[in-house]
Amino acid sequence: MLKNLSFWEKSTYLEGIDLAVVGSGIVGLNAAITFKEKHPKAKVVVLERGVFPSGASTKNAGFACFGSVSELLDDFEQMGETAVLDLVEKRWSGLERLRQRCGDEWIDYQWHGGFELFLKEDISYEKCEPYIPFFNEKLGPIIGAKGIFSKMDQPQIFGFGKVGNIIYNCAEGQINPAKMMGRLQFLAIQMGIQILTGVTVTTFEESDNQVEIAIENSDPIKAAKVLIATNGLTRKLIPNITLAPARNQVLITEPIPNLKLKGTFHFDEGYYYFRNFENRILLGGARNKAKIAETTDEFGLTPFIQNTLEEFLRTVILPNQPVEIAHRWSGILGVGNQKAPIVEKLSDNIGIAVRLGGMGVAIGSLVGEEGANLL
Repeated sequence: MLKNLSFWEKSTYLEGIDLAVVGSGIVGLNAAITFKEKHPKAKVVVLERGVFPSGASTKNAGFACFGSVSELLDDFEQMGETAVLDLVEKRWSGLERLRQRCGDEWIDYQWHGGFELFLKEDISYEKCEPYIPFFNEKLGPIIGAKGIFSKMDQPQIFGFGKVGNIIYNCAEGQINPAKMMGRLQFLAIQMGIQILTGVTVTTFEESDNQVEIAIENSDPIKAAKVLIATNGLTRKLIPNITLAPARNQVLITEPIPNLKLKGTFHFDEGYYYFRNFENRILLGGARNKAKIAETTDEFGLTPFIQNTLEEFLRTVILPNQPVEIAHRWSGILGVGNQKAPIVEKLSDNIGIAVRLGGMGVAIGSLVGEEGANLL
């Protein structure tokens, strides 16, 4: 709350702002850092309504992925080859930018590959398997690797239940999303960027070549330029935007002795995802089983999704092995009828950089840079 401000607070933080970024997630901080790199003397302020980034930047599963075979095949059918290859290139470029900016050790980047699971009775594998050479040919020049995808000859090696086939992705990695955001915050503050939390932006309006930003329960502030980087929560500010919020629910187990899984795992066109984190199973997704209910910007858990995830945990990941759930949470993604992000100007001095399509870790750094370059 920006009430009862001292002269020092007002003059130091809220006057003479060259760029105000709304949203302190991966896009917002990358945008602020990029703008500051290009304009070292600029005053850059990031406005965040929560203690932590409010959408999904510290609530995601930490997959450094760019698309499984079934996801990419579905995208090809919906979007066409050129658009999909452009999107994969953006995701891969974003991952490279993130790793270069933060450093692998600071984000706990690990490269163990990715695995897409298909149940024994799942006929979609018969559709996907013939496309492995096609995707290897098309994605090879983008990723800089040959034979990215391959069929696993021994899918039973992990001891999964009901799984008949697995497609391996040699180029997929994983991170710790909280460490990623901590590193970006450190870099931003080191550059002199102000990050103000507990600030809820309600509206914004451009006039007289500046932008007035209305703040909940506080006086408005002014900035020369504004970038909206609120992803899945953007409709609260721009109701008519072609973006829908999507709630993803997640759970993590208590430590499991002798858990040998390594890598990131996808199922059902990426709607389910899991990984081993410190000998725990981190599992999330299943929103496709209740799409209408999960198309919401309200955080929370539902018995239906949590029970669906637990059943998948018991019957597929760890069949006949008792496990206890340690924690549950949810995050809000930004999706749409297209998977390409929205990076555009609303006016001369207002831009938006949103709709990451559930691939924020991959594409967020690039979208942030593009948003900064708009302004």
